[in-house]
Amino acid sequence: MTDDAKELPQQTGPAAAPDDAGISDATAAPPAPTVAAVTDERDRYFDLLLRKTAEFDNFRKRRERERLSWTEGAIGDVITDLLPVLDDLERALRIEAVGEQAQAYRKGVELIQKRLLDTLKRRGVTPVESLGQAFDPHRHQAVTYEPAEGKSDGEIIEEYAGGYLLGERLLRPAMVKVAKA
Repeated sequence: MTDDAKELPQQTGPAAAPDDAGISDATAAPPAPTVAAVTDERDRYFDLLLRKTAEFDNFRKRRERERLSWTEGAIGDVITDLLPVLDDLERALRIEAVGEQAQAYRKGVELIQKRLLDTLKRRGVTPVESLGQAFDPHRHQAVTYEPAEGKSDGEIIEEYAGGYLLGERLLRPAMVKVAKA
């Protein structure tokens, strides 16, 4: 026998089987979870579910508000573009109609104006009250000031162009003449 063979003992039989201490941790079975650990994990996942559900609900509500705001803005822009047409109809109706054809023409313009006003009203547009009201810089635009007997200071005595609201949003202020004391 060589010297190398003497150094390495040879084992045979049942003692030669590998022992459990030699197995690596990667192949070992994980320890069984405790009830408290499982309960904690369940509670964490439930809390996460509640938070994500609330975040999604907030996101959905925010998107709905943004959509409504955008829609109202677009409608407001279109209506603002139509207001000069309404002003032109009102100016046309201020002219005295003389003759039978002029009266028929006037009736047609009145019908167009009424139809346009009804359409705007259905869309939530309301006129700004002006005549006889106190001047409100948030709803009125003063074009001129004029002394007026029997009128209080800041009272609106004439309206040049009507103002309109879409809900609570001012589309256009009323252009007015204001009494000055």
